[in-house]
Amino acid sequence: MATMADVARSAGVSVATVSHVLNGTRPVLPHTRQAVLDAMDELGYTPNTLARSLVTSRTRSIGLAVSAISNPYFTEILQGVEAAALEHGYSLLIADPHDDPEHERKVVQLLHERRVDGMIVAPSADPRELIAYLGRHKVPTVLLDRVVDPTTDSSPHFDQVCADSAEPVARLVTHLADLGHRRIALVAGRPGLSTTSERLTGYLDGLTAAGLVYDERLVVHGDSEAAGAEQATAALLSLASPPTALVTANNAMTIGALRALRERGLAVPEDIALCCFDDFAWADLFSPRLTAIAQPSRDIGAQAVRVLLDRLASPDRPARTHRLPCTFVHRTSCGCPEQPLPSVKGTVS
Repeated sequence: MATMADVARSAGVSVATVSHVLNGTRPVLPHTRQAVLDAMDELGYTPNTLARSLVTSRTRSIGLAVSAISNPYFTEILQGVEAAALEHGYSLLIADPHDDPEHERKVVQLLHERRVDGMIVAPSADPRELIAYLGRHKVPTVLLDRVVDPTTDSSPHFDQVCADSAEPVARLVTHLADLGHRRIALVAGRPGLSTTSERLTGYLDGLTAAGLVYDERLVVHGDSEAAGAEQATAALLSLASPPTALVTANNAMTIGALRALRERGLAVPEDIALCCFDDFAWADLFSPRLTAIAQPSRDIGAQAVRVLLDRLASPDRPARTHRLPCTFVHRTSCGCPEQPLPSVKGTVS
């Protein structure tokens, strides 16, 4: 196995220069740096990451704490995080907080004890212990998807990366209202999550824009899970005046709502229209095809890594919140006819 001394001899430089190239501990002339990299490649030299961490006080690793990794949305975020981390030479340690505040604090502490350089965390509905721990230990952190309002939290502020939530839900509501629906229900997520409150705000904004009166009986909570949404949708369908249209606030709850509708023998969109927040790979395969809001999941993950690396490079800069735009994917579950595919012009060779 090649050693650092072997690389130094092959590149015609000192061992100290090889160390500076590997660890970034001192500027090295571009042609010298390239000679070292070429020698490493030729000899098949693999740096000792443990030794490097002792020199730089960095492990080049990132801790990622997100719940429901089996959820397609978080799976795509994970793919974005992993790709961006790898691109910048970082490894990833992953933990699932299970949306439980106490467990959340424990897994974050375990990641911290593994000496990760920074963390990306999707906080629970009650992140007070999490925020206190990260602030007390000054852990470079990016909050992902679910944000903490800095105006109401006296704890240290953190960089945050998420998608727009309110405006896209308002667009779903106004779209359904334009189709003639007057009783539009919302299956909302777990109370306390910022995504839940923001999507509820969007629902209310959509009703106002459409000139519809808010009816509290048409808002139910599915706790961000399929089983909870199935029960919540069943409750909506049991109302004396049930809704004619339904907006579900995440992909898992869309599945639960569809189960409840099937149990009642109701067809979409003939008996009830359906629009959902979160697009997913097989939404286009349902019959009818699901009208949805698509979040830029992989971009959110990649952006979180870039923001964290910026924080590591500039620890004292002000915290920022980055919101990425969503896309309205118009299909047929809302009751609209099938949209024609755009024609493609080109030449055949």
